[in-house]
Amino acid sequence: MSDEPVVAHSAPDLVIPDTSAGFAALMGAPNAGKSTLTNALVGQKVSIVSQKVQTTRFPVRGIAIHKTAQIVLVDTPGVFKPTRRLDRAMVAAAWAGAGDADSLVHVVDAAVAARSAAGAKLSSGDARTSEDVERVIAGLRETGRKAILALNKVDLIAPEHLLDTSRTLFDEGVYSDVVMVSAATGSGLERLRDLLAEAMTPGPWLYPEDQVADIPQMLMAAEITREKVFLRLHEELPYQATVETESWQGRKDGSVRVDQVLYLARENHKAMAIGKGGATLKWISMESRKELQELLQRQVHLFIQVKVRENWQNERARFSAIGLEFEA
Repeated sequence: MSDEPVVAHSAPDLVIPDTSAGFAALMGAPNAGKSTLTNALVGQKVSIVSQKVQTTRFPVRGIAIHKTAQIVLVDTPGVFKPTRRLDRAMVAAAWAGAGDADSLVHVVDAAVAARSAAGAKLSSGDARTSEDVERVIAGLRETGRKAILALNKVDLIAPEHLLDTSRTLFDEGVYSDVVMVSAATGSGLERLRDLLAEAMTPGPWLYPEDQVADIPQMLMAAEITREKVFLRLHEELPYQATVETESWQGRKDGSVRVDQVLYLARENHKAMAIGKGGATLKWISMESRKELQELLQRQVHLFIQVKVRENWQNERARFSAIGLEFEA
């Protein structure tokens, strides 16, 4: 195949539609469904997902095309009350991603918001979520920027509760529009795409038409493996693990060798991560390799080492590996 660019010559009477492009940051409390919504808008998986809060640790860019607009969706970490250095870096990254965006989307768990708006007694988890929603609202008010309110997971609550919930939140004065969406079913996504497309800046697209994400392959590979760690060890090691891709070597046969390190915070976690007879690590490696092969469309030889670094959450190198600011 030639490397020469393809040049299209249009007839004089052919009208070429104007294109636009820009960034849309998805913000919200942990577990509001930002990553699932990002994946749904893009049309394929670009951001890892788990049932645990704070799964997303750094902004992930997914690229969606709607009509003549290219929308670069920035899936940001959740906004919550930070207690550790890693927490502070994640929250800072969320607001930094929002500050650089052409459009903001505040993703809110509609079910939790409905219970809060109705004055119902909230569980400790729902209470934290409601507080985190207020943190985002306060941040928007401080910056003076308006956001699109995306009430997510609307498939989980009765429709009659949505109107009061949306009115209560809209009255906060920080939203330009309200959209009822379900990332799981696809409901409301077309309306959200329309709003985001309208907010993009006229001009050429920022990425090739067939590109769906802006994330280095080595980092994406590490994220895929970290997702499998969360899925398999979500009870034992929810936040005590991180994954780094140390090397990426293409082979003559077209396959690729990927070497990764799974860092753990405690020595006793190592046995959990490896499992009896190596069964747990084997499962993580197999599932990660399978997804990588589907993503890359080539054979992958994946090798994962397990290492204990008790203070990894306070090491500059671990932050740099995922693009977080150590001094945040």
